[in-house]
Amino acid sequence: MSQIALPLRGGLGAGPARIVVGNANAPIFDALATPQNWPFRTAILAGAPRSGKSLIARWFAEQGVGEAVDDADRMDETELFHRWNRAQESGTPLLLTTGNEGWDIALPDLRSRMGAALNLELGEPDDDMAAALILAHAQLRGLVLGEGATTYLVPRAERSFAGIEKLVAAIDRISLERKQPATLSIWRDALEAVVGAEQPRLL
Repeated sequence: MSQIALPLRGGLGAGPARIVVGNANAPIFDALATPQNWPFRTAILAGAPRSGKSLIARWFAEQGVGEAVDDADRMDETELFHRWNRAQESGTPLLLTTGNEGWDIALPDLRSRMGAALNLELGEPDDDMAAALILAHAQLRGLVLGEGATTYLVPRAERSFAGIEKLVAAIDRISLERKQPATLSIWRDALEAVVGAEQPRLL
């Protein structure tokens, strides 16, 4: 498992924001390495909330090989169409990010162009990536997790980027409220608060 550090501050910790690279996004980085192979030099990256789309878009733009438009599905369609045309005229690869609920494009010209683009989608983290995400979010918060944290938390956590982030936030909050180290009792209570006491994974 690896991480990519970005020159932008995380909101809660002292270090830069980081992208954990694992099963869910490694194919994305493989595709971003060869933008000259994208149809019309255009790619659309879709993913669930908090899955790292914006960070990946920033990372891509910082490489100096192309441009990125975050939340393209929320942008004015005419403006986006002109942005795409300018990128075509200059030969600049263009990465667009969207949510994973589908993109209903009303403007026919834009719809046809986006229909020809390379479609990329972020998956859900496997066990190894979930463990790495837990540690990365803890590091960003300056939170020290006790020994065996990922072994205990990973099988019981919601398997999504947003769920993992929410779990670490709950551990941090409970630890601060109780003024206690983040060990087993706090992990358990955070899981119950986030996942629910009736979840089979808590048994």
